[in-house]
Parts: sequence; C-alpha cells; structure tokens
Amino acid sequence: MSGDLLPLTAFTAGVALLAVALLFPPGLALAWLLARKTWRGKALLETCVALPLALPPVVTGLLLLVLLGRRGPVGGWLHDRWDIDLVFAWPAVVVALGVMAFPLFVRTVRAAIEEVDPALEQTARTLGAGEWRVFRTVTLPLSRRGWIAGTLLAFARALGEFGATIMVAGVIPGRTMTLSTAIYQDILLGKDGEAWQLAAVVGAMAFAALWLGERIQKRKGNTP
Repeated sequence: MSGDLLPLTAFTAGVALLAVALLFPPGLALAWLLARKTWRGKALLETCVALPLALPPVVTGLLLLVLLGRRGPVGGWLHDRWDIDLVFAWPAVVVALGVMAFPLFVRTVRAAIEEVDPALEQTARTLGAGEWRVFRTVTLPLSRRGWIAGTLLAFARALGEFGATIMVAGVIPGRTMTLSTAIYQDILLGKDGEAWQLAAVVGAMAFAALWLGERIQKRKGNTP
C-alpha cells in the first residue's frame, strides 16, 4: 500500500474538498434561514437536517443507495436520460461525504449567524440595502469565523467518513477507495501495519483541520 499512499491520500482529500465546496452554498443558505426565519414546520426541517448525525452511517448510505441507484428517482433519471451511473463511482463518494458533513456545517454556521446582532442588519436595511446586500456586507463578514470553522469541521468529517461511503460507493481501488475504506480492507486482509499507516495519515489530516477549526471558533467575538 505504500506505493498507493500518495494517490489514495490525494483522492481522499480531493473528494472531501469537492464535497465541502458543493455543500457550502446550500448549507450557508439553510443556516441563514434557520437562524433568521420562522415558519410552520421549521422544527421538522431542523430534525431532517440533523438526522444523519443520529442515524448509523450505513443507514444513511442505504438511503442514498436507494435514491441514487438505477431504480431510484435520481439515479434512474440520470441513467435513462444520460446513461450516467452514480453508485459505485467516484461521484457517489462525493455525495456520501457531503451528506454526512452537511449537518455539522449547518449547525456550526447557524450558531455563528445567530450571534450576529440583528440590529446591525436592520440598520443596513434602513439605509436602503436589500436582503442580499445585507447578507453579503453585514451577516457574512460578521459570521466569518463561524463559517470558516464550519468548513474545516465539515472537511474533517468528510475525511473520516466510512459507513455511508462503503454502502453507496464500495471499495474499488483507483475508483472509489478512500483512506477510511482502504483501512477497512487492509484489516480484512490482515495487513495491520499498512492499516495503521493509513490511519496515521487520515488521523493527522483530520487533527489538523479540527485543531484549526477549534482555534478559529474559540477566538473572542465574531467581528472580522
């Protein structure tokens, strides 16, 4: 496995970064809605968003498999229209990582937005700024430390994802294998030394992301 360590690490980091990049816009929008708006059924949406944190990851992976498979509503439509199969291919890895990291990102960013003084946003509105401009020039900068920390925490979560990934993408060397699934395969094959080597790599990457995220979150205040 030592010869495959670099490409395996690069693939894992790449799909994790892509997953976080894709979840960032909808996650940021949803965090703002949950922090600033109230509507009937909001508690149900909050529960659905947080559900992947409570469900066993393999259950989330099973749901994704049903959704993205050829007989599923999304996978079937993509296969029939463009002959695209998502499951057991690298896009499935990105989806699994993104789904599992999404709740952590939303919760972190929502907490940061809630700490922004609504009076500052209202002042901008009275000066003629629209909602998008208020969000872009007031809310987003003042919650910057929160969404940066949320991005790092989501990246760390994506790096360590295993259960949903193995359900929807499998363990295919060179196609869907990540550091976590490679560790699992090495343990099954009795390659404990190589498994520990991979564990050290993913552990160091996740530690660095979590450490930086915690450092950012613990800074006093939310001002830039």
